[in-house]
Amino acid sequence: MTQDTQIILPDHDWPDFPPGLVWLVGAGPGEPGLLTLQALHALRLADVVVHDALVDDRILAWRRPGSALEYAGKRGGKPSAQQRDISLRLIDLSRAGKRVLRLKGGDPFVFGRGGEEAQTLVQAGIPIRVTPGISAGIGGLAHAGIPVTHRDVNQAVTFLTGHDQTGLAPSAVDWKAVAKGSPVIVIYMAIKHLAQISGELLASGRDAGEPVAIVSNATLPQMRVLETTLGDAAADATAHGMEAPAIVCVGRVVLLRKVIDWAGQLRGEPVRDPDPLGTGGSRQVS
Repeated sequence: MTQDTQIILPDHDWPDFPPGLVWLVGAGPGEPGLLTLQALHALRLADVVVHDALVDDRILAWRRPGSALEYAGKRGGKPSAQQRDISLRLIDLSRAGKRVLRLKGGDPFVFGRGGEEAQTLVQAGIPIRVTPGISAGIGGLAHAGIPVTHRDVNQAVTFLTGHDQTGLAPSAVDWKAVAKGSPVIVIYMAIKHLAQISGELLASGRDAGEPVAIVSNATLPQMRVLETTLGDAAADATAHGMEAPAIVCVGRVVLLRKVIDWAGQLRGEPVRDPDPLGTGGSRQVS
């Protein structure tokens, strides 16, 4: 897809994008086709696109010809832009009369610091608009054939970040409450501290044999999925070279990948187990 490719959106009452507006938009988990139409509309109008590391180049190629790109990515263990500097840059661009698209991977309000940026912009008197995106913790797992909810497994799901503001494993999480209260746990940015996080959950009562899936580069051509257990997750992730960005899912919903790994089945791979939960077969339509 080249930058000058013309993209025609269907007729719709699309939102205005006046000069000075900062539009915070979620780019989804990676695959360009999962971008929302409203996000595409913003790309076609923006003067400046300030984007994160996880926004696919194919999405950036859909921007308006002549618009500027500014990288504001944050990657663990690598030199990254400071959050304060990013927010100040957005303010400067807005005050210069630019139509500013702040494009974030996933959803801007799900572990994306979109709330921090929005708050800073509003406090500075900058007009904003927000468009959600598909979060990797839901869409990325679905792409891997794992539903985050299933009637035979869970009526609740907990989303966690794998690190806090210091870059360390989150210290404010009540691990005992999470371990006891949430049948399914989805953890963003967990690879670096997976051993510690797994240890906390095990110490809080989770079973070492509980199913775990690690999905790296979700929805992209290089996506990899590792199925393991809570007790072995950290060692297996290292042994198999699982790398960030990755989503970790803990819970029996992981077993459902044996029957609904739709991408594998489209490649000709067989269904591994039509009833992985042992519920007695397929559900009847009700």
